Amino acid sequence: MSTGIPPTPPSGTSPTARASRTRARTHVPAQLRRSARLLQRGVQNVTAAALGPYQSAVIRIGFAGTWMLFLLREIPHRHEMYGPEGPWNWDMARRIVDDNGAFTALMWTDSTLWFEFVYVAAIAASALLAIGWRTRTMSVLFMIGVLSLQNRSVFLGDGGDNVIHLMAMYLVLTRCGQVWSLDARRVRAAGGTVAAVVRDRVGPVVWGALGTALAVVTFTGVVRWGWLLVFWALLLAHALWWAACRYADGEPRLLLDVLANLVHNAGLAVIMVEVCFVYATAGWYKVQGSRWQDGTAVYYPLHLDYFTPWPDLSSLLASSGTMIMLVTYGTVMVQVAFPFTLFNRRVKNVLLVLMILEHASIAVLLGLPFFSMAMIAADAVFLPTVFLLWLGGRAGRLRDRVRSRVRPSPKAVLQRPADEERPRTLVG
Repeated sequence: MSTGIPPTPPSGTSPTARASRTRARTHVPAQLRRSARLLQRGVQNVTAAALGPYQSAVIRIGFAGTWMLFLLREIPHRHEMYGPEGPWNWDMARRIVDDNGAFTALMWTDSTLWFEFVYVAAIAASALLAIGWRTRTMSVLFMIGVLSLQNRSVFLGDGGDNVIHLMAMYLVLTRCGQVWSLDARRVRAAGGTVAAVVRDRVGPVVWGALGTALAVVTFTGVVRWGWLLVFWALLLAHALWWAACRYADGEPRLLLDVLANLVHNAGLAVIMVEVCFVYATAGWYKVQGSRWQDGTAVYYPLHLDYFTPWPDLSSLLASSGTMIMLVTYGTVMVQVAFPFTLFNRRVKNVLLVLMILEHASIAVLLGLPFFSMAMIAADAVFLPTVFLLWLGGRAGRLRDRVRSRVRPSPKAVLQRPADEERPRTLVG
């Protein structure tokens, strides 16, 4: 007998439940597809190309130039700093190197002639890396030069030396010669990377000589096995890349290119994280200091003889309590906040400008130019590409203007009217 009440559908078979299941079936795959697309795009970005070519080029030029200028300035004092006449003598350095396992070629022998060779080679490697000649080779030699000198006298460095020490190892992982380098010009002239490798005659000779030297070092046992593995791995990786470009220009070379891009992008990410750590730790340590808390920390270095190359300028700044307070608190806030501003491009660029101005002020007021140059070079990893392109264009125009004044081309003068402005390109 009918009661007039519709029967209750079984659990899960109501129209609402069926609609919910339908929405779930259509919604979950959409999320999965979106996630898959994001993952595919991310993998494509980190494998298809070496990211940040201009940023890595600026880092290469900045650190190589900073170290080269520092070594040139210290030529009169090189024996006291890193050589046989220093207070930290060879035997003392030998004991500490045996204890911590650090790499330094200056511990292979206490010969003065060998020290002079290493010092000159470090300057030459820095100069060649800065102009981008055989950047893969020079980045390794640059690292060897930095480690050899700094690990010889470990108590001479400051914060800038520590940054150069780390970045010298990170640069080996990057493809820092893609732009603004002689290597990039050679690749363009040859019509591509493979053609440049096939036509190259100098590169195999250089790496063959370095391989012979590495074999001698291996058999003599002057380098620990850990560092030997690193150097042999770098040599074999370069030999494999050369062989793939010359004899297997297809999938093998594409696979090696993907691996090289991955290593480069990972190295660039490590550099970024390292810079964030430097500023974060510096800022938070300052927060704990009482002089930074009361806003007077900047006052005291301005009255130290070692840090007052311009006494009148330092006294003028120190005479203003308001300026001292603003600079002290501003320094702490900028350093603590910078890692958190990377998610907002505009705010990041503003703080980046403030930090570069801060380091430039340190170079002038406290007489620490090389520390400031090293930190500005590290900051360059966050510079926007548009600005670097503009900077490269300006440098290219300046280069052309200097060339036209020093050595004008009669052919160019005849072919181009004086008022005509031809398109400019980036340097390198």
